[in-house]
Amino acid sequence: MKKLGLLVVGGIAAIVLIANLGPMVGLAIGLVVMYYAFKKAMAAETGGKKFWWGALSVVGLCVSVANIPAILGAAAIYVLYLVYKKWNGSASVEESIDNDPFTNFEREWAKLKNS
Repeated sequence: MKKLGLLVVGGIAAIVLIANLGPMVGLAIGLVVMYYAFKKAMAAETGGKKFWWGALSVVGLCVSVANIPAILGAAAIYVLYLVYKKWNGSASVEESIDNDPFTNFEREWAKLKNS
């Protein structure tokens, strides 16, 4: 039953990811254009070049803002990661503490002292 729930959640996350693939690419392109244009604007020596690079960075910002739904795609990637981790039965932090050889040694040593 647990695997069925993971399968359903993973399927929904995969559908959300596929639906938001376009906005994710648009967001990445917009952020790259904005970053590159901003760096060029800061390095420009004349006022005209600063203006045009600044205008291009504003265009990149507008493209990025228009693709904000891509955040849902990023959240879907995270959910898919969690489903993958649970599906493979990765040990949690509490389980890994119980399997720690030093903790087991201390527990066994305390038992020997009390005996």
